Amino acid sequence: MGALAARIAERCAMPVDPAVADFAERLAQESGALAVLFYGSNLRTGSREGVLDYYVLLPGAQREKVWPRVSYREWEHGGEVLRAKIATMALATFGEAARGELIDTTIWARFVQPCALVWQQDEQSAQAVLGALADAAQTAARLAVALGPDRGTAEDYWRALFRATYQAEFRVEQPGREDSILTVNAAHFDGLLPLALEAQGIGFAQDGPALTPEMAASERSRIGGWWRKRRRLGKPLNILRLVKASTTFDGAARYAAWKIERHTGVPVELTPWREKHPVLAAPGVLWRVWRAQKQER
Repeated sequence: MGALAARIAERCAMPVDPAVADFAERLAQESGALAVLFYGSNLRTGSREGVLDYYVLLPGAQREKVWPRVSYREWEHGGEVLRAKIATMALATFGEAARGELIDTTIWARFVQPCALVWQQDEQSAQAVLGALADAAQTAARLAVALGPDRGTAEDYWRALFRATYQAEFRVEQPGREDSILTVNAAHFDGLLPLALEAQGIGFAQDGPALTPEMAASERSRIGGWWRKRRRLGKPLNILRLVKASTTFDGAARYAAWKIERHTGVPVELTPWREKHPVLAAPGVLWRVWRAQKQER
């Protein structure tokens, strides 16, 4: 096992709340998954509040052209309601995206960040996931060096990467979001860039915290072309995924009702019609919430 792979395996084995692991196993058994990844702010904080984020990775070929499929689930566990947002896709496609082989800006940029492998069907499945995560780190590091300065700290390169990927997607992230990612995940990113560069044979000189990658101009140009193609299609693809999620987001009405009550304090009655037609029901629900808030003032 190489240094990068060993580092990722260690990080992915971090302990999580038993309830989080139990929820992952429940999702895996219901879907016939090969593995389940847990990520997001709840991984960092250890909290069960809010929405838990899972990636469920399936066997076989990718069934849907626009992936991942997003769903929402609630599970009463030990007298507490746990809530989860679940992204589901084929493990094989996850691996291709992590290697940068697909027109995608989400998988390798998302999974160079912290995650935990909280459930796996067997050791072969676990190794396939860990290999994909190592590939994601290498894809991200390669682009970070191509986009970053000729000489800089690891944080300079990661910052250039995340700034570019956020701009390429249809997101509402506040400016400086890349700085908060690096700050709250400092331990995760510490030493990661050199390992990811070494794993793919990209040399570099190091003087204290400063790195000088040894990347030929022709290679920078090749990677630049690779990135420009994905950057052009990033927003259209992201919008397409959002449009699809609005029609296929299992549990969307329940998720929206919980979010509205959480943020406004106004309970939303979840009728059968609203649960079946969340998009059509949204204007009426928001009107009632607005009136309820106005009456309280």
